Amino acid sequence: GLQMLFEHSEEGDTPGLGLLPGRVRRFPPAAMVDAQGAKLKVPHMGWNEVRQCGAHALWAGIPDGTRFYFVHSYYVDAADKGDVAAVTHYAGEFPSVLARGNVFGAQFHPEKSQRFGAQLLRNFLAITC
Repeated sequence: GLQMLFEHSEEGDTPGLGLLPGRVRRFPPAAMVDAQGAKLKVPHMGWNEVRQCGAHALWAGIPDGTRFYFVHSYYVDAADKGDVAAVTHYAGEFPSVLARGNVFGAQFHPEKSQRFGAQLLRNFLAITC
């Protein structure tokens, strides 16, 4: 859902909804190595740390650095860095949660992210309902 919020995606070279400015890009194969030079897999699949970029109601009861479950081959290149509510590192840093007004999106799967994923969904409902 996060990727559909943006203006354009390289996945299928298709327009998005344009609710947030920016583009969705494929992880570049040449950059897919960790700090030790080992090749990283695409899709990025598994648990990874999410670093909050500031206070937000989405984070109520969720510690900074909590791990969430990811499955993706593309990442968001947000045009407005003020929309970035959290980042994650995988062959470089990428936005993993975006928030602007009442528009929110996560690159990871909250529904597969155990206790804190459920908390994020509860927080989203508390904000929007």
